[in-house]
Amino acid sequence: MIHKLSLIILFTIFTLGVKAQKFEGTWLNSSKEGRIEIVKKGNAYFGKLIWIKEPNDEQGKPKLDKNNPNPQLRNKALIGTEIIKDMKLNGAVLEDGSVYDPKTGKTYSCRIKLVGSDKMELRGYVGISMLGRTEVWTRVK
Repeated sequence: MIHKLSLIILFTIFTLGVKAQKFEGTWLNSSKEGRIEIVKKGNAYFGKLIWIKEPNDEQGKPKLDKNNPNPQLRNKALIGTEIIKDMKLNGAVLEDGSVYDPKTGKTYSCRIKLVGSDKMELRGYVGISMLGRTEVWTRVK
């Protein structure tokens, strides 16, 4: 009996670990204009913009985070910007964090769930989840 219980506990721990690891990796956003690398730091997940389709402006210089509400960050390159912050794993969902939209300079509450192993739904919203928009991102292999 104790042996069976030990196996069940180990299986549960292993399964939770596998689910958590699936969020990590590189993802292509729904417009196919950006790639975001999601990593786990401590007990939270973060996503950094690592590639954009058109990385340079009209002058051939790297595009900047010109719409950032913080004037001190507007001269920072878009590539390398952390756009997903402080996401916590709750069962099979990441939540309680935020997503930053560099096109508008706005930050939204965020919820992320996997749809199979190669797609995830990212929902950005204000206040309650019903007041938001969902994007489907695809894992880059």
